[in-house]
Amino acid sequence: MTEQSLQLDTIDWAILGVLQGDASLPVHEVGDRVGLSANACWRRIRRLEDSGIIARRVALLDAEKLGLATTVFVAIKTNRHDPAWLEAFASGIEAIPEIGECHRMAGDVDYLLKIVVRDIAHYDRIYRKLIAAVPDLADVSSSFSMEKMKATTALPRPA
Repeated sequence: MTEQSLQLDTIDWAILGVLQGDASLPVHEVGDRVGLSANACWRRIRRLEDSGIIARRVALLDAEKLGLATTVFVAIKTNRHDPAWLEAFASGIEAIPEIGECHRMAGDVDYLLKIVVRDIAHYDRIYRKLIAAVPDLADVSSSFSMEKMKATTALPRPA
């Protein structure tokens, strides 16, 4: 069953909402919260996993408690967009674990990175790794987050 062919009903959405809040809940508790028996709930969760809608279950860590209190957004511009450069760029950012997200953008910026580090000195070391690993960066602009006002991994239900 492909992701596009799976039709989600209100109970599926309720299950997804519960699991996005706490994926460690036992199946019987998820079922209780959405009005299903444990077996019926397990079958639905299994179907959501098999379809790829539930891609994986992970533990979300507190970055600040781990000493990673600084989030940096890095806007990158390049004049190169050929396959060889893209491969070098992808390999370069993949090799830097502090880069948690990379988005190819439309508009004035080509790529936007989200980097989580201890402090500005730590970021400077990551910046140096990045520019050494990736050739032909036309511009690298960094913005430091002053305060995380909202952060969620939960996806909204489409309208």
